[in-house]
Amino acid sequence: MKYIIRNSFILGVALLSLGISQRALAQAQVILGQDESRRVITTAVPFLAISPDSRASGMGDVGVATSPDANATHWNPAKLAYLEPSFGISGSFTPWLSKVINDMSISYLSAYKKINQQQALGFSMRYFDLGDIQLTDRQGNLLNLVSPREFSLAATFALQLGENLSAGLTGRFIHSNLLSGTTSAGGNDGQAGITGAADVGIYYTKDIVFNGREGNWAFGANISNIGAKITYLSEDQADFIPTNLRLGGAFTTYLDPYNKLTFALDFNKLLVPTPPVYERDSITGGIVFLPNGQPSILRGRDPNRGLLSGMFGSFADAPDGFSEELQEIMIGAGVEYWYNDLFAVRAGYFYENANKGNRKYFTAGLGLRYQVFGVDFAYLLPQQQNHPLQETLRISLHFDIDSRPTESIGEESDLN
Repeated sequence: MKYIIRNSFILGVALLSLGISQRALAQAQVILGQDESRRVITTAVPFLAISPDSRASGMGDVGVATSPDANATHWNPAKLAYLEPSFGISGSFTPWLSKVINDMSISYLSAYKKINQQQALGFSMRYFDLGDIQLTDRQGNLLNLVSPREFSLAATFALQLGENLSAGLTGRFIHSNLLSGTTSAGGNDGQAGITGAADVGIYYTKDIVFNGREGNWAFGANISNIGAKITYLSEDQADFIPTNLRLGGAFTTYLDPYNKLTFALDFNKLLVPTPPVYERDSITGGIVFLPNGQPSILRGRDPNRGLLSGMFGSFADAPDGFSEELQEIMIGAGVEYWYNDLFAVRAGYFYENANKGNRKYFTAGLGLRYQVFGVDFAYLLPQQQNHPLQETLRISLHFDIDSRPTESIGEESDLN
């Protein structure tokens, strides 16, 4: 069978029945808007790596060390412990690849509840609608219409370890229904992929006085999506999920009682194997296979490894050595201006090396807050013309349902 995507050619290769690894490779590159001609690190369920909320998106996809909000469950679960309102909720919506596809979108819902001043619980749900796919046979005759969907559910616990330090842990359930109702070239029926994952984060924040002005330094680290591989056909065709290391910092300065600026910088690296360079036949140009049926690797390491081996080995498995490892680091930088905590303007830049996906784009955003209500907008402007991510627009709504301070451990509430 071949698979034809309604209203777009761009995902046509994503579900070709040539084997699940090729499917995951194409799907990840297309969904993330990456250049498919490079040696890109790709995974299954790449929707987990897409920035879900407008505030962080407007700042160049940074968020591991920025001030906490309900969307901290994606960026760094440890930040939830420093939220002041006792309860809040946020919802975000993004029409995805809207420049080329008219029925793909990402929805994100997150909420938190402070247990007391030192502890918080969080919940998040992400839903990825890939639109409708029309299946045909080899002669082009129409078969059934399928609607691939992916979603994840996550629960978070965050705890202050001291006045300036907190830690957070997230457990996540992942469901990816891409190939249900299809049959691969090998005769296997497609099935929904299911797996679990965890995030571990730490967050350090400290108020300071800088050049006579009040300010704040913050640093964060988060390893997200630590989990088992996912499969859609058989166990021997399982793919890594996007385990990611994020490190970063943020500096906030209060210009006066009404104006403040925040500068943030994040570094990201996928903790999954780098694709090796395979030996090619000098005549046909095809990959050379060993007697055991495995492809012959010319440079690099075998990507078919376990979770821990893939994570720790990802720092030293690039075929071209340390210089290529450095190319795998993605950088996001952003700035945020607030007036009286009512109105915000944001800008940022995201950089990915040309050999590792070549995503390079500017971002801009606006934010409004009034009492318990807030709204954020973000817009993405790729450097490359006619890029799949061009004209990406996000919107997020926020509600701090109960902004009363919660009691600390061992303290009695004044409300009793």
